[in-house]
Amino acid sequence: MAILEHATRNMRAPAPAALLVCEHCDTVYRRRPLERGEVARCTRCGAELDRHRVLTTNALLALILTSMIVFVQANVWPIFTLGLNGQYRATTLWGMIDVMWQQDAQVVSVLAAATLFFFPMIKMLVMGWLLWFARAGRRAPGFAPLMVILHRIGPWTMSEVFVLGALVAIVKAHTFFDVAADPGIYAYGALTLLITIFSGVDMRQLWEQTPEPGA
Repeated sequence: MAILEHATRNMRAPAPAALLVCEHCDTVYRRRPLERGEVARCTRCGAELDRHRVLTTNALLALILTSMIVFVQANVWPIFTLGLNGQYRATTLWGMIDVMWQQDAQVVSVLAAATLFFFPMIKMLVMGWLLWFARAGRRAPGFAPLMVILHRIGPWTMSEVFVLGALVAIVKAHTFFDVAADPGIYAYGALTLLITIFSGVDMRQLWEQTPEPGA
């Protein structure tokens, strides 16, 4: 764990880009490069300030593009197939949402659509838009509000909850039906892994990596 040096009053103030402010207690530190595996924490409140960044902007953009391809496959391919008395029916995510809506579970269907489709899609599109311009060293149009949106929707991408719930449902339904997992559930599993990887990336680094227009 790395502890950043306090900015003191006796030293000449460094450039703004060299300062790091704790979001929790407003303590100001002088930034320094971190080695691989290092994490900088606030000495006052213990909050995480910064960590070594493994993925470059280009690598992260490639990861986002891969996630978008897998996302399309996960929503197009069937998730599982149910069989009873020789009759089989496959369903996709939107097929499940439609059934819940027709069964008077509108709240659950809206939440499922938002957390499994709209929020992940918005997050990937916003990150891709920001990173596409960041790779050229400049800020994307609408940079500030998009960064706020990215921060707000972060906790609402729940693909991992869906995959776990779907697997539990398949195991339990196997007692009454013939159940077979289809490619869509595997695509969602891969999407969950990809989302977990890029969700651990601190996008706040773009504030420092991309200069403000006119600065």
